[in-house]
Amino acid sequence: LPAEPKIFHGRDAELADILKLFGQDSPRIAILGAGGMGKTSLARTVLHREEITAKYHENRFFVACDTTSSQVELAGLIGAHLGIKPGKDLTRAVLQHFSDCPPTLLTLDNLETLWEPVESRNQIEEFLSHLTDIPGIALMITMRGAERPSKVQWTRPFLVPLQPLAKDAARKMFIDIADDRHFLKHVDQVLGLTDNVPLAINLLAHLVGTEGCSKILSRWETEKTSLLSEGYDKKSNLELSISLSLSSSRITSMPRCQDLLALLSILPDGLSDLELMQSKFPIEDILGCKVALLRTTLAYTDERKRLKVLVPIREYMQKLLPASDQMIRPLFKHFQELLELHRGHAGKQTGSLAASRIKSNFQNIQNILQKGL
Repeated sequence: LPAEPKIFHGRDAELADILKLFGQDSPRIAILGAGGMGKTSLARTVLHREEITAKYHENRFFVACDTTSSQVELAGLIGAHLGIKPGKDLTRAVLQHFSDCPPTLLTLDNLETLWEPVESRNQIEEFLSHLTDIPGIALMITMRGAERPSKVQWTRPFLVPLQPLAKDAARKMFIDIADDRHFLKHVDQVLGLTDNVPLAINLLAHLVGTEGCSKILSRWETEKTSLLSEGYDKKSNLELSISLSLSSSRITSMPRCQDLLALLSILPDGLSDLELMQSKFPIEDILGCKVALLRTTLAYTDERKRLKVLVPIREYMQKLLPASDQMIRPLFKHFQELLELHRGHAGKQTGSLAASRIKSNFQNIQNILQKGL
């Protein structure tokens, strides 16, 4: 098993929810969320909890799926963890082994690597279905996105996809890595660049630990997400992690999704469904694109139901895949009409409604004006 994370903050509620699910017989649990949100760390923490160790003893297995490309390869990798003699296809041998085992917990980490490609999805779901038909087998998976594989009766209540850390937890994580010798004001400025996404916090905190907050804030102005992208895998390279989400078949099958994401990346306030439709963007099936962004957790809806994008993804898109003028013009025109409506109907109900919408888009309007669009 991989070691238990030494720095782990802000997931007490999620951890408690998962442990409660393990009170049921042979639970099937999916830990979902955007890339870099801490899904693997949460799963590793669960594996080392006292009650889990007491229930499954040595029969706890953690299989990283990001090195496999097919169901047969996954079965072979699981077989290697179980000590099964290598063979051409270990699917039957793995299923038989689990059938003969005492209660066992199998964790499949980064399962989206196998599930995402449409051509392998059915085989993976069939394999999961066969696994979960075996009494005594508890299954826990981690996957980026907001969807669970079908053909499995996932244990209820379903876990909500992981969200960014709360401010206090983000600070604790940062200080555990970078030390507490930095001014809190500067720490919060750095954390503002991360939107409290654990991967971004981890990478920035390590840089701050050696260079200091001021130097990192200065470097961010010119380097943006490149500052956090010197590693060679998605756990140490923010841009690689984001690009993996962008390569999802759920995004590539709807090419205009990227246009919508690029547009949202210059809009800190996000957009409501009404604004998506009224702005007349040249994006076919714009609400379908919205759904795809939500399914892959490249975007989220806030408490006001506005579609938004986290800061690291916004910065990545602005730097590498910026919105075209063709996309921005309808939005500029929409905001211009909104301002004129407010100006022409001040003191009237129509003007009040326009004022409310301007308030909801204040940073959006300001951002577009600052960019000189």
